[in-house]
Amino acid sequence: MKDSQVNRTKSKTREYIESFIIAALIAFFVRSFFIQAFKIPSSSMEPTLLIGDHLLVNRLSYVVKVPFTDIVLFNLGKPERGEVIVFRYPVDTSKDFIKRVIAREGDTIEIKNKVIYLNGSAINDRYGYYSDNRLLPGFLSPKDNMEPVTVPPDSYFVMGDNRDRSLDSRFWGFVHQDHLVGRALIIYFSWDGKSHNPLHYIRWGRIGRLIK
Repeated sequence: MKDSQVNRTKSKTREYIESFIIAALIAFFVRSFFIQAFKIPSSSMEPTLLIGDHLLVNRLSYVVKVPFTDIVLFNLGKPERGEVIVFRYPVDTSKDFIKRVIAREGDTIEIKNKVIYLNGSAINDRYGYYSDNRLLPGFLSPKDNMEPVTVPPDSYFVMGDNRDRSLDSRFWGFVHQDHLVGRALIIYFSWDGKSHNPLHYIRWGRIGRLIK
């Protein structure tokens, strides 16, 4: 093989390596600061989000953090009531959870027989889904009946849309601003692993659906 051919081969190999490194750096930068992929592992947000939904999360919605840490560099905003957010699970910050914001700092929230009261008034709970008609008294569980609590500063009270099948603020408390990851934006893929028909594994109708 002539020297010129060897040099061209080396040049091509170098181009491939450089392209791969640049692509990896771009992916790292985007993943660290802008967009994060998230998969729904449980039924806690049904029927809004289903097991097997794959989401994109806007990491610049609320905070900017040092990559791969929870060290906040800047606060960019605060979630509004009704927004679906991804956050570090306060009991185990190595896990990410997804829930809907029900109350913000200064709000007083109470639950009476599954009805949510915010600052003394029953809310229009249009996202709430209830699959269990039984009512548990508050001394057994806060699921259906919860004494009034006031949300502390820089914190949020969150609940899963599947109110009877969600481990949320009723059980473990509030989400602090520093634990926010971002706002859920869109379903980019959805996979139904329980389908008996391989042709129905992909939920085509859910792809591209904005999360509200």
